[in-house]
Amino acid sequence: MKSILSVKILKGIGTSLFALMSLFIANEAQSQNPFIRDQFTADPSARVFNNRVYVYPSHDIPCSEGKGRIGWFCMEDYHVFSSDNLTDWTDHGMIVQQNEVPWVRKENYAMWAPDCIFRNGKYYFYFPTMPKDTTGIGRGFTIGVAVAEKPEGPFVPEATPIKNVRGIDPNVFIDKGGQAYLYWSAGHIFGAKLKENMVELDSEVKILGDLPALSKGLKEGPYVFERNGKYYMTYPHVENKIERLEYAIGDSPLGPFKFAGVIMDESPTGCWTNHQSLIEFKNQWYLFYHHNDYSPKFDKNRSIRVDSLFFQADGTIKKVKPTLRGVGLTDAGKEIQIDRYSSISDKGTSVDLLDSTNTFKGWKTIFNSLGAWTQYNSVDFGSKKFKSVNIRAASGEGGIVQIRLNNAKGPVVATVEIPKGKDWSILKVKLTSFKPGIHNVVVTTNNETPIEIDWVSFE
Repeated sequence: MKSILSVKILKGIGTSLFALMSLFIANEAQSQNPFIRDQFTADPSARVFNNRVYVYPSHDIPCSEGKGRIGWFCMEDYHVFSSDNLTDWTDHGMIVQQNEVPWVRKENYAMWAPDCIFRNGKYYFYFPTMPKDTTGIGRGFTIGVAVAEKPEGPFVPEATPIKNVRGIDPNVFIDKGGQAYLYWSAGHIFGAKLKENMVELDSEVKILGDLPALSKGLKEGPYVFERNGKYYMTYPHVENKIERLEYAIGDSPLGPFKFAGVIMDESPTGCWTNHQSLIEFKNQWYLFYHHNDYSPKFDKNRSIRVDSLFFQADGTIKKVKPTLRGVGLTDAGKEIQIDRYSSISDKGTSVDLLDSTNTFKGWKTIFNSLGAWTQYNSVDFGSKKFKSVNIRAASGEGGIVQIRLNNAKGPVVATVEIPKGKDWSILKVKLTSFKPGIHNVVVTTNNETPIEIDWVSFE
């Protein structure tokens, strides 16, 4: 078929940076879910420090002989990530490692869900793991603290864990009066006051009741926040076989809390766990959580996500529907991963991994019928005069796609012929028109032959 437009095939360039300098460079185009796309992450604790969002997740790694329990969760360290726009994220590197904490049982690979809080000029990082049996603490999990002068560290672990705390999933909350509270889980959800030094309890431990009973399934992962004088206790709960995110509301940081509803339903694809944090950033609330996007057949290797969250007028939380698109604006000049779609056609469009042997390479969108489309919302074209569009695509039989703005029937700004062949090509086509501002980008097909697209970008 003769080309309907002049098409230039560009040579793709892949680059990997493993220098220390990479710790301080934001990853490109991370506004889609999952938003950390080069390693497994789970249990995200999000905090706003100095007008920037910091996320402290756990770090899943694949188990192997001599490294953890095969078929189970395996975690040996923690990283911290930050962003000022929820789109571009910086990996600040490892902040705590299991064998550098003096009281931790060596090589136990159980550095589970953490949290971090700021107080009196310092940042306190709380993490659960298993102690040495010889410390007198006993078997099972306890909770330690590492302290830093900056939110990204370096963090220095305390010599011993917090006394009289047995459990996992620490969460710390400071009320408007300056009182700090520690929450954790071990079957029940527990809470207690913390001393000013943030490393010792300052009250008796309290079981937080008025939540679903143990007979109704596992509860864990507490995360507390305050809004309009009400205290929200959020937590994952297994009523059947998979965790969903729930919440309860009270008038005091230690309750009593009254069950108020579900924040997010169980995973439709079977990821057993979920774990949440909720923050307000630039006048918008967000829910951070995790799913097994990069490990669809093994839900012990997970990846963190973020979606917008909204409240009803009465203070209750509107249920969040998880998205692939995530949040934030995507720069039109960066790679727009259309497989992280906002919406797709009822038929003729599907998503699959680019490489099943290396899931971190991401996904591709597959079109196989006339008029199939996928829509990616909130692309920022700014005031620049974009002149062309690049598409990384492949089609065994060849085909044609159109780039539209705003919706599937919106104005066509480019028509691209995908050449016949099995190999991926980067195709560059001039735009027939351009509109500045923020638009949805839609890719539609003009034929029945299968077409695969990795990403699009404008220049």
